[in-house]
Amino acid sequence: MEVTIGVQNVARELSVETESDTAGVTAAIEAALQPGGVLRLKDSRGRDVFVPGSVIGWIQVGEPEKGRVGFGVTP
Repeated sequence: MEVTIGVQNVARELSVETESDTAGVTAAIEAALQPGGVLRLKDSRGRDVFVPGSVIGWIQVGEPEKGRVGFGVTP
C-alpha cells in the first residue's frame, strides 16, 4: 500500500510503500493526529518512518495505479 504524506512547510511530499493493511495505517494516522502524536510506519524494506503529527498537512492512502498493458482503446 502506498501512503503519501504532505508535510507543512516542505515543498515535496513523502511517499512510503508499506505492507501494512488499510486498517493499520488508518489507526496509526488517527493516533498521530492526537496532540503530541507521531506517525510511525514501517516501509516495505523494513525501515521505520516517523513524522510528527503536528506537521502533517494531508495524507493520501491507497494502492498505486497499476500500469496498463495492451493497445486497446479505453472508453
